[in-house]
Amino acid sequence: MIGPALRELVSYRDLIHELVVRALKVRYRRSAIGFLWTMLHPLIMMLALTAVFSQIFRFQVEHYAVYALAGISFWQFFSQTVTSCLHSLRGNAGLLTKLPVPKAVFPIATVLSGLLNLVFALVPLLAIAVATGPPLSGALAFLPVSILIAGVFTLGAGLLLAPLAVIFSDTVEVVSILLTLLMYVTPVFYPRAIVPEHFRWIVRLNPLAAVLEVFRAPLVDRALPATTDLAIATASAVILLALGSWVFTITSRRLVLYL
Repeated sequence: MIGPALRELVSYRDLIHELVVRALKVRYRRSAIGFLWTMLHPLIMMLALTAVFSQIFRFQVEHYAVYALAGISFWQFFSQTVTSCLHSLRGNAGLLTKLPVPKAVFPIATVLSGLLNLVFALVPLLAIAVATGPPLSGALAFLPVSILIAGVFTLGAGLLLAPLAVIFSDTVEVVSILLTLLMYVTPVFYPRAIVPEHFRWIVRLNPLAAVLEVFRAPLVDRALPATTDLAIATASAVILLALGSWVFTITSRRLVLYL
């Protein structure tokens, strides 16, 4: 079952490519500086957080600018991509109802365009990492694996939620609230060490926190991710992708009734 479905998706790679290009063009249309916003927005957030946490709350985190910027870049990729996946099917209703294309190409293209934006955001992140910290180590070669794990995890979430957003219109609002709550229980801009011990179990049970730490480790710690984080992140990504694919498959046949 998986093999034929995957081969069918690969046969539509040209369509996926065009959808990715279209998504990037739509995102930066009528923008004076285009994709540079992908770099500027996390930079502005990083400067604000650095000022707040270092000057007002006065806790010290080594290389906090890189720590915060890595967290913000990752979170923007995940939250914006998941949100876009919620609209990926209904937004392409014209194509879905007229052409016999695999419905999964739309969330897949959405995640791929999100990954390209994440790569853009890595440019200032790497520049600041080089300028403010010790030399980058060979662990940076692991970063593509970290990005792959983040992409698989996000694709799983997108496949799970995209059809639900078509069938249940309230899904978009519920997911928006859940993403806000999830941001605060994920160490995006604060270190796990400052979480009180009696609340730390919440962070431990959050698989997205492990995915973030795997992404952050080569950039901030200049080291490979912790084995525990890597195991949790990889297992979570694979399980979520399998679950999302299963839900997408069993619901996709009915989607045209709701578009």
